[in-house]
Amino acid sequence: MGTQEPGRAGPGAQEPGWEHRSRAELGREPRSRDGNTGAGQSWAGSPGAGMGTQEPGRAGPGAQEPGWEHRSRAELGREPRSRDGNTSRGAEAAHYIGSRLRGVFSGWVQRTFQSTQAAAASQNTCAADDKATSPVPKDCLVCSYNEWDPLEEVIVGRAENACVPPFSVEVKANTYEKYWGFYQKFGGHSFPKDHLKKAIAEIEEMCNILKGEGVIVKRPDPIDWSVKYKTPDFESTGMYAAMPRDILLVVGNEIIEAPMAWRARFFEYRAYRRLIKDYFNSGAKWTTAPKPTMADELYDQNYPIHSVEDRHKLAAQGKFVTTEFEPCFDAADFIRAGRDIFVQRSQVTNCMGIEWMRRHLAPDYRVHIISFKDPNPMHIDATFNIIGPGLVLSNPDRPCHQIELFKKAGWTVIQPPVPLIPDDHPLWMSSKWLSMNVLMLDEKRVMVDANETSIQKMFEKLGISTIKVNIRHANSLGGGFHCWTCDIRRRGTLQSYFD
Repeated sequence: MGTQEPGRAGPGAQEPGWEHRSRAELGREPRSRDGNTGAGQSWAGSPGAGMGTQEPGRAGPGAQEPGWEHRSRAELGREPRSRDGNTSRGAEAAHYIGSRLRGVFSGWVQRTFQSTQAAAASQNTCAADDKATSPVPKDCLVCSYNEWDPLEEVIVGRAENACVPPFSVEVKANTYEKYWGFYQKFGGHSFPKDHLKKAIAEIEEMCNILKGEGVIVKRPDPIDWSVKYKTPDFESTGMYAAMPRDILLVVGNEIIEAPMAWRARFFEYRAYRRLIKDYFNSGAKWTTAPKPTMADELYDQNYPIHSVEDRHKLAAQGKFVTTEFEPCFDAADFIRAGRDIFVQRSQVTNCMGIEWMRRHLAPDYRVHIISFKDPNPMHIDATFNIIGPGLVLSNPDRPCHQIELFKKAGWTVIQPPVPLIPDDHPLWMSSKWLSMNVLMLDEKRVMVDANETSIQKMFEKLGISTIKVNIRHANSLGGGFHCWTCDIRRRGTLQSYFD
């Protein structure tokens, strides 16, 4: 018996040599599963010991018609007859269906043959693609395990076209009461034009300084963030692509797109897709975390935020504006130290989001939840910023509840000095502690605000040289140097610093 299609029965012993028939012969009358004729079935065939299985109401050729399967096409095209010799409309229809099915089967054979040829032709291309799936390709442009290895390539955000987010419940929970009027007035519209122009100039100068330090700088695409969009669950305008640290997390040679938690940031990933595709094509892994619907259920619509005291009390109870309806997180709530990654539950990062990251990164990386005395937690890097192996800046106004674990592990914990930024400078989306939101170019070089002389002296005492840049107007949009960047490649290897 020749090889047969799975689930199909081949001809029996009464047809020796069946498997040796030519392709043309096999393209003729297909058979039913029992080897008998079935004019109304998908497989038609020759007569067996008895009448073949047939479509109800249809008469197929029986034993009284020997050699039926060998008739010519012209003969089969004549008027078929019923058992009593008279013309039968049912037999005529059955014959028509059988001839159509034979044509379909022949076409299927031809298409299968052509597909096989096409697959063979593309075999070399697929083989090349297979080689590109090795764990860490040598030419991969993406590789970063911590916050301090020598920086070689970085994404720097854009302030162009930045818009004030609409004053929704999640925005209200993350901003200070003195700026609520600003959001109510300008939500959905541009940040003040003069201020924005100065911020753009500051970031351009920052990029030039990074290039002067030997760092490759990439920028996201400019997008019109004022365009209103609507999903089945909400409608909003956009915000900006100023803070790549909020949306992108690089772990080894993998870029993870965070799902975000603000509705105004739902489509922020679009500004970075060109860059990420380039990195993917160079061999990087590219993961997009589950995108939340951002339906009303994701937010506590009655979240009480009347005072700082309310926020302290709620944060101590582990209550935040984001619920556990679906996973959400901002990448800036995570900070890396080799095999150990630290994260906080915040207004924009929920426990489901943290658990998704924990499972995704296991077993190579360990995700640790830490918490702080912070009335409004949102992004960890102005509260707890790791600047070297076993060296961390810890905000004195927001002490870490687990700080003893770091001290026992031999880490040096440094409290940065009080920021010098004046009270009248607008900080619509952050606190003054952006002074500690620094970017390490390596263990001995740090990019720091030119106006923050106190923290400059602190770094100099630690033997770290400071690269001074003024981004005071860019601070107003919600970030310091660490927020405004996402390190794509640092020269180093995966190590453990928290055993």
